[in-house]
Amino acid sequence: MKIDAHQHFWSLARGDYGWLTPALAPIYRDFLPADLAPILARHGIERTILVQAAPTVAETGFLLGLAERTPFVAGVVGWVDLTAPDAPRVIASLAANPLLVGLRPMVHDIPDADWLLRADLAPAIEAMVAHRLVFDALVRPEHLPRLARLVARHPKLSVVVDHGAKPLIAAGVIEPWLADLAAVARHSRVVGKLSGLITEAAPGWREADVRPYVDHLLALFGPERLVWGSDWPVVELAGGYDAWVALTAASLAPLDAAGRAAVLGGNAVTVYLANDRGRV
Repeated sequence: MKIDAHQHFWSLARGDYGWLTPALAPIYRDFLPADLAPILARHGIERTILVQAAPTVAETGFLLGLAERTPFVAGVVGWVDLTAPDAPRVIASLAANPLLVGLRPMVHDIPDADWLLRADLAPAIEAMVAHRLVFDALVRPEHLPRLARLVARHPKLSVVVDHGAKPLIAAGVIEPWLADLAAVARHSRVVGKLSGLITEAAPGWREADVRPYVDHLLALFGPERLVWGSDWPVVELAGGYDAWVALTAASLAPLDAAGRAAVLGGNAVTVYLANDRGRV
C-alpha cells in the first residue's frame, strides 16, 4: 500500500491560516479531498496522512470531520497548545477519535528558538505518549539540537521530523544540518519524513540540487525509518506533485523492492497507524 504521509486540506473562509496569504497565489484557494483524489489515483496512492495547517484546535476538528468522510485519509496529525495547563485534557478529548494519529506544534513559526526545551511541555508530551500519538516536528535546522534534547528527555515519544528539518537547499548548505540531524536520528523512535524538500530549493531547481539531501536522509534513517509525503498542496509552489514523485522515485531506485515499499507506505503504517489508531 502506498501512503502519502504528509498532505493538507484547507478552506480559506475558516480564517485561521495566518501564514497563507495572497502572496502565495498558486495555493491561495480552497484545497479539499476532491482536488487530491485524482492525483492520488494517478500515482496509485491509496491512503494519506492529513496534517494540520493552522495552530488551532478548531482546525483539528475540521480535519477530523473531513477524515471521517474521506476514506483515503488514514489519519490526522492535528494541533494542540502543548504548553496550556489544560493540554492533557484537550489531548485526551481529541484522542477519543481514533483518526487522530499525532500532533504538530508549528515550531518553525514560534519566535522562541528554545520552545522545545520548555519544562511545561512535559504534561502534554506524557499525554501524547499515553494516547499513542506521534509528535510531528515541524522544525528548521537551528532547532535540531533542541529537538535532540527533547527526544532524550522523552524516550517513549514517537517523533517524525517533517521535511527533513527544512535544510537550506537553495543555499547549498549541508552543515551543521547534517551533523545535527544525525544526532537526532540516533534515537530509534525518531523517523525522518521525505517531504517538503523541493520547496526549500531555489526556483528552477534541478534533481542534482535536491538529490544530495534525499541521499543524506536515506543514509541517516535507512529505508526502515523514513516515510514519504508530498506536502501537497504546498508542493505546487515548487514544481508540483508529479515532479516530486519523479524525483523521489529516482532517488529510491537503488533500494530493493522491500526498501522502496517501506518508504512509500509500510513505514507510515508502522509509525502512524499502529496501536489501534487511524484506518488502514
